Amino acid sequence: MTNTEPHILVVDDAREIREPLGRYLRGHGHRTSLAANAAVARQAIEERAVNLAVVDVMMPGEDGLSLTRWLVDRGGPPVVLLTAMAEEADRVLGLELGADDYVVKPFSPRELLARIRAVLRRTQPVSSQIALETRRFAGWSFDPASRMLAHQDGRTATLTSGEARLLRVFLDNPRAILSRERLLDLTQGREAKIYDRTIDNAVVRLRRKLEDDRANPRLLVTEWGGGYALATDVDAEC
Repeated sequence: MTNTEPHILVVDDAREIREPLGRYLRGHGHRTSLAANAAVARQAIEERAVNLAVVDVMMPGEDGLSLTRWLVDRGGPPVVLLTAMAEEADRVLGLELGADDYVVKPFSPRELLARIRAVLRRTQPVSSQIALETRRFAGWSFDPASRMLAHQDGRTATLTSGEARLLRVFLDNPRAILSRERLLDLTQGREAKIYDRTIDNAVVRLRRKLEDDRANPRLLVTEWGGGYALATDVDAEC
């Protein structure tokens, strides 16, 4: 195995889950690091490049949702949550915080591996020149490779992987009305539609970074009964 293989951080206080899962992922071509709690996970993130974190929600001390919030606020890596069957509220909150996917315990390692690979496909930069070019709109420029927003007045912001995917969809479809269902299809890539309000929350987070007046958005506008639209033209940066 080389350093080009994806590096997965598994964060779970249960040794009987953490260690077998680490071995399983290594056996399927991934480098892995293991953390028994959020503190160890934070140290691992600070010390080495991690491509994706698998985070258990229910941990003693700092729980997985708090760790997810910290990961999202600092700009990554993407997160797949491990949640209990009965904890639907935690799943919804985790997605609203910016987690990229979830798997319900007890889970099949094969299903988790498939989820991990799907998230990595969605969040890794696309190799085409068009997908990687910087886009300009309404005084902003967006670099998809670094997930960095920069305004001509000097403001900057780093997007989470989920926010960046959503913004790319809007930039690819300027002035088009996109329904929540369509936005879910283009950003999440999975069949379940029950968490469509995660799109609303992702739009709210983008507005915090883009809009001058979040109470009266002029860029990401709501189309009542329809969805959302980016109400501006988009250009590629030369």
